Amino acid sequence: MTSYDSSNSIPETENGFKTLVTRSRGAFTLIELLVVIAIIAILAGMLLPALAKAKTKAQGIHCMNNGHQLTTGWRMYSDDQAEVLVAAMDLPANANPLKRVNWFTGSLDWSANASNWDYNQDMVPSPPTKPGTPLWPYCGKSREVFKCAADKASVVVNGKSFPRVRSISMSQVFGTGEWEDKAYNQSQTAWRIYQKSTDIVFPSRTWVYVDEHPNSINDAALAVACTGAEPGNPQGSAQIIDFPANYHNGACGFSFADSHSEIHKWRGSKIRSAPINFGSNAGFPLNIPAGDSWVDVQWMAWNTSVRK
Repeated sequence: MTSYDSSNSIPETENGFKTLVTRSRGAFTLIELLVVIAIIAILAGMLLPALAKAKTKAQGIHCMNNGHQLTTGWRMYSDDQAEVLVAAMDLPANANPLKRVNWFTGSLDWSANASNWDYNQDMVPSPPTKPGTPLWPYCGKSREVFKCAADKASVVVNGKSFPRVRSISMSQVFGTGEWEDKAYNQSQTAWRIYQKSTDIVFPSRTWVYVDEHPNSINDAALAVACTGAEPGNPQGSAQIIDFPANYHNGACGFSFADSHSEIHKWRGSKIRSAPINFGSNAGFPLNIPAGDSWVDVQWMAWNTSVRK
């Protein structure tokens, strides 16, 4: 009889001969386990930043689609209104001969005001007391197109957190253009404003909608100072009035009057790296010198209006 250790081998007969087959041991040693964990940690460290950038890029594509849908609805509305455009803000009676209506009423802040969190307050029509946005039937009655997925701004109402309803603003060129000449003036005459779609001089370089920085957004218009940001102006003359967003790896979405959309990458740190606080505007300044973001303000000015 052949004796063997049953824990390590099994007797087998092959061609009349008895052989011993050694069992493999399936357990990791502690050192092997630590090596595997270390490799996983290294791979995770390499992959997670790439995955985060991929997620941000996907959000940027979604943001571009939102801008495109809104701008398409914006054009469809004007086609139904004899080329008259919605306004970027509530217009004073003496500056509104065409009786244009605000594209989105209600200002945003960090309070429990319904305009911040209730879609039925200023977005979804509820006649006769709440007209909603005039673009509602032209943008598929979709709440999502008014807000970038990367915007996590929220307000607290009765102890519960609600996302704010909007991140998108319209160019002030479709209002009174009160900041275009750098100093606030609703009657400025240096730069064009557009009240009808046929007024727009260069549709392919006239932006309509932009994602505004959550600590800058208030009314539904974003202001750009064109004066001081023209080619040949000294760099120190450029001014940031309102801040566009920088959610998408230091970039944000714009849509244009010819209905194309794009993600624009910011070059200067004043805009590209502007800090984000999704719960308060504390310490966030507006209407400041552009600093190293002068080139970004120049790009926005170039794509906002033209001199009269």
